[in-house]
Amino acid sequence: MRGFNLDQLQAFADVVDLGSFSAAAERCNLSQPAISQQVKLLEQRLGVKLIERIGKRAMPTAAGKALRAQIGPIDQAIRGALDAVAPFGSGVQGQVRIGCGATACIYFLPAVLAGIRQKYPDLEISVKTGNTADMARLVETNDLDIGFVTLPFASRALEITPVMKDPFVAIFAANPETASGGDISDGPISPGEIAELPLVLFEQGSNTRTIADDWLRKTGRSVRPVMELGSVEAIKELVGAGLGASILPSMAIVAGRSHLPVQARALAPALGRDLAIVMRRDKTLTQGLRVVRDGIIAAGQKADIALPAQ
Repeated sequence: MRGFNLDQLQAFADVVDLGSFSAAAERCNLSQPAISQQVKLLEQRLGVKLIERIGKRAMPTAAGKALRAQIGPIDQAIRGALDAVAPFGSGVQGQVRIGCGATACIYFLPAVLAGIRQKYPDLEISVKTGNTADMARLVETNDLDIGFVTLPFASRALEITPVMKDPFVAIFAANPETASGGDISDGPISPGEIAELPLVLFEQGSNTRTIADDWLRKTGRSVRPVMELGSVEAIKELVGAGLGASILPSMAIVAGRSHLPVQARALAPALGRDLAIVMRRDKTLTQGLRVVRDGIIAAGQKADIALPAQ
């Protein structure tokens, strides 16, 4: 243990993972010379060359590959040690790493985390976004402490706590004739009705897209969108410009947020998703992690997502 510097190990791991000293420096918010120095000192400490340049990419040597394979377990052991002593500390502090979908990150978590930060300024919270499968896997490997994800999914290693329901809605340009070339009647929209319109949908591979596709299959025919995007805000802007209709979680429809306004309609049959918290079953519940978990649950229970009139 003597002589090992955890910052040097992390700098080395970042360079290997990103293939670049400059990218590692950006991730760590350090200068490139500082990262290079960390790696150099580690190489001097171990007496071996760890990284070599192949073209423009920084690659691990054989010794570097062997060391990189050990850093994951080292990091987990250190986090386990910190988790073990955290309950004995005073105040709420430490770090909590959250994984969630992009929509929840934009429209749900900011208010929750702002309230926690105001009350517990010494608690460090980081957020990573991605699809449910990726976020759950990172929670399983202890690279994230808690996930806020879409059900269903199964994992024997994770404890799943349902938090809230988020209904889906159809959205159109504020001027119905712009979006459809004809009048859109008031009231709930059926799969057959919306399938007649050009559709701007979320990109494939996301739970949002999977849920929408399953609902659209009720038409009995294949439905192909005219556009597929990875940004909810971009989808709303294109719909607001009259380029099509879409199906999105209702939490994403915030009045006055889009430059080009949209209108929402309920779906018939109704459609929605269940959001849940996931944590490792053996995860030590530190004070900080408890605060984040309870804050998300409380906000989910209070969420009053307004739906269009049925």
